[in-house]
Amino acid sequence: MTPSDTDAGPDGDPGTATVTLRLSVPDMDCASCAGKVENGIERVSGVLDYETHPTTGRVIVTYDADASDEAAVVSAIEGAGYAVEAIEGEDGAAGSEGHEDGAASESHDDRSGHSHGDGDGVWSSTRAKKTGVSAAFLVVGLLVEHLLGGLNAGVASVLGEPIHVADALFLAAVAVGGQAIIRNGYYSAKNRSLDIDFLMTVAIFGALAASVAFGRSLYFEAATLAVLFSVAELLERMSMDRARNSLQELMDLSPDEATVKRDGDTETVPVEDVAVGDVVVVRPGEKIPRDGRVVEGASAVNQAPITGESVPVDKTVDDEVYAGTINEGGYLEAEVTSAAGEDTLARVVEMIEDAQSKQTEREQFVERFAAFYTPAVVAFAVLVVIGSPFVLGATWPEAVLHGLTLLVLACPCAFVISTPVSVVSGLTSAAKNGVLVKGGTHLEAVGDVEAVAFDKTGTLTKGELTVTDVVPLDDNTEADVLRCARGLETRSEHPIGDAIVERAEAADVPERDVTEFQSLTGKGVRADLDGTTHYAGNPGLFDELGFDLSHVHAATDGGLVTRTSRDLCERNDCLDLLSETVPALQSEGKTVVLVGTEDELEGLIAVADEVRPEAKRTLDRLRALGVEHTVMLTGDNERTARAIAEQVGLDDYRAELLPDEKVAAVEDLVETYDGGVAMVGDGINDAPAMASATVGVAMGAAGTDTALETADVALMGDDLSKLPYLYDLAGATNGVIRQNIGASLVVKAGLALAVPFGVVPIWAAVLVGDAGMTVGVTANAMRLSGVEATMDD
Repeated sequence: MTPSDTDAGPDGDPGTATVTLRLSVPDMDCASCAGKVENGIERVSGVLDYETHPTTGRVIVTYDADASDEAAVVSAIEGAGYAVEAIEGEDGAAGSEGHEDGAASESHDDRSGHSHGDGDGVWSSTRAKKTGVSAAFLVVGLLVEHLLGGLNAGVASVLGEPIHVADALFLAAVAVGGQAIIRNGYYSAKNRSLDIDFLMTVAIFGALAASVAFGRSLYFEAATLAVLFSVAELLERMSMDRARNSLQELMDLSPDEATVKRDGDTETVPVEDVAVGDVVVVRPGEKIPRDGRVVEGASAVNQAPITGESVPVDKTVDDEVYAGTINEGGYLEAEVTSAAGEDTLARVVEMIEDAQSKQTEREQFVERFAAFYTPAVVAFAVLVVIGSPFVLGATWPEAVLHGLTLLVLACPCAFVISTPVSVVSGLTSAAKNGVLVKGGTHLEAVGDVEAVAFDKTGTLTKGELTVTDVVPLDDNTEADVLRCARGLETRSEHPIGDAIVERAEAADVPERDVTEFQSLTGKGVRADLDGTTHYAGNPGLFDELGFDLSHVHAATDGGLVTRTSRDLCERNDCLDLLSETVPALQSEGKTVVLVGTEDELEGLIAVADEVRPEAKRTLDRLRALGVEHTVMLTGDNERTARAIAEQVGLDDYRAELLPDEKVAAVEDLVETYDGGVAMVGDGINDAPAMASATVGVAMGAAGTDTALETADVALMGDDLSKLPYLYDLAGATNGVIRQNIGASLVVKAGLALAVPFGVVPIWAAVLVGDAGMTVGVTANAMRLSGVEATMDD
């Protein structure tokens, strides 16, 4: 175990050394379980922060190393009745394989028999075996009582009340099957937690006490509670383990070992020992251990685990590769570019885990409701015991039995878990399809979105710009125009500048001396080339400089082009850039860049960006799924924007927008559409607009730190078709959550109201109201894993 020590504490105190532990606590599988663990941790001196994730059975604790230690934290959790199975530090290094001594170990083993996420292992656990023995005593007791009455002789008495053979068998069932229940009930009482373990313990002892007090045997009911509740717990654990498996599958994508080239040879080392700069060897069929850059070889790599791409991607020298992806055929050597725990796969898993600690509004409502529900039902149980003999004519033993049945129904386990288990299932399903959603709140919000706004470049288009036209003016040549443009755009970070520089380099155009470079946001760039100020930008920039763009000479004439060139345009070699040449190019979806000085317009360059082939199908699918409005927000010109919008089938477009105008446009949409607005962009240039939207969605985020950090949702692959999948999944998740909450409330309320009338036996309360609903809502949530990324209608 290698905890992570840091020099500064949470408040930046350089004298505070902190340690962060990630603890596996598999038996902590519900909100009340987490509450007991939190109560125990809060009593540990030196704990600075903690998070509990019952849906994944993990606890994250940060403490002051000078005031506490690992043993104190583990002891506090075990003191709450939950075994710590494994520990790891912030770097992800696995640590102690469990602190399973004493009562906590016994509680862990008896409680559920957790088997590292394998639901089948639950049925081979110690608790399952004890439950089987307990069930056998219960069945034999029933046979003796109802079919073999001659064997049902008295064997003892308690306070004058006889104990028959059947009663003794029922008591044996309680003694064997009720051990874990009573032990956990003790921990609940110790932590002042009114949870199902405490309520079941009270119910079992209440049935035994009523048997003696009222002279009517309720030993069968006590045995039934012990057996059926243990079965219910095992069923719940099996369901929860299967739900947890979806996230575990992501964690297991990273290989345990890597082959590293060192000192001219190769050696196999644990993957956590691979350092940045090491060269790893990845043979056909092997997983890539860390994010890296290919330095030798070529192969097709299956990136589906990270990006969700269904077709392997060809990788050659200098291409990026990601941890957890699979080398399909060739031989690769890759230089590692990410440290342990910092690769794309590790960050995806970490962000999903962190997302589970961010409660959605529905989860907050459920927890607030549950805080009132349990005390209310307990109070109702007391009222039924006291009042039903007088109001409904029930006998006192019947009244007590009804009260015990209500105690079983008082725990809102299924209700509380209905939302988080659905959110976790949705988040992990999305991650396996190449979509990272950074919280259940964002997943819910996507499902309610009514309008989607798109950036153009790199979103609706491929973002791979190429120069399509070079039009020299006056006595300039194409090489002259490209030479000036290359000098101006060399320092630009805009994709248009990259395309121009690439074309100039291909034409072998010489460089110029560049000074005083300045980016003119939303307009173009300015720089001094060999001492002369030049500009490159949209027509609006040159209009501001005073050029008459309707009268310029074509390069074939050789005449002088100036601000006052109208008198020179009496011949047929003049171009009307403003109303003819530029609009014609823009109508083809091209972006026009003018190049010149303050006195002379030297030429224009047209750049085009190919529309993504899946863009139109994506918009059609979104519309079919219920999105009311789609719009493109772009800084490009009106004609280019119109051409793209018509080509892909957008409802609307807004062109020539500066970054702050994009923000304003998104804010207008948010005010118009109550369900919310999603803004889809590259996660960097569009960050302000994405932040203003209800949900910000970043394209092609794999390996991109900024996109992963700034977006609410990240499409890991550069694939727009994942957007309809996300919308479909989010809608399905919201539907499942509503179904789970509604069903839990209706079933629990219906059973509780029917109990006083004697129509709900105690076994039905356990199997239907507790186990049945918990298994039901979990199974319903697991349906979300079947939502697939497809463009089929």
